[in-house]
Amino acid sequence: MTRDSSIDPDLSGAAEVSGDAARAESARSGRAVLTRTGGVVAAMAAVGLVAGACSSDDSSSSATSATSHPAGHDASHDVHYKDGEYTAEGGYISPGGPQKVGVTVTLSNNVIKSVSVDTSQTKGPSLKYQGKFAGGIADVVVGKNIDDIDVHKVSGSSLTSGGFNEAIEKIKREAAG
Repeated sequence: MTRDSSIDPDLSGAAEVSGDAARAESARSGRAVLTRTGGVVAAMAAVGLVAGACSSDDSSSSATSATSHPAGHDASHDVHYKDGEYTAEGGYISPGGPQKVGVTVTLSNNVIKSVSVDTSQTKGPSLKYQGKFAGGIADVVVGKNIDDIDVHKVSGSSLTSGGFNEAIEKIKREAAG
């Protein structure tokens, strides 16, 4: 058997142990890096969620959306609401805190003939978004059956729609009774 003079068998075993130790250390530090990376990724995801929630009323979009349910889809179409003018208040949470929005609609044969939004109780940035909402809501709901509207975003304002929809539900209960 020929022996390589450059490798001492006793040292090669030590090298294997050292290699194993180095790989183990590398694996431990790799896990530490992965743990730190996972924590950073989780933190970034949380920041993204918070930022997304805070920017729900975005002025970069003037899109308007509302869902219209097909006729006969809902048993609420069996309800006949009394004609007249109705006012209710709805609430929602904005990044600046709780907000209220007043809604007045005129109903005739279950159809919204007119709508107005009272923004007088609102302060701060929400006032701007409620103003945009108030300026565009008539185009979305006037002429539609009150049971067919579910407003999501009007003129770049998406949070105000939650308060608006709550007020519409209160109006429906009042007009049905």
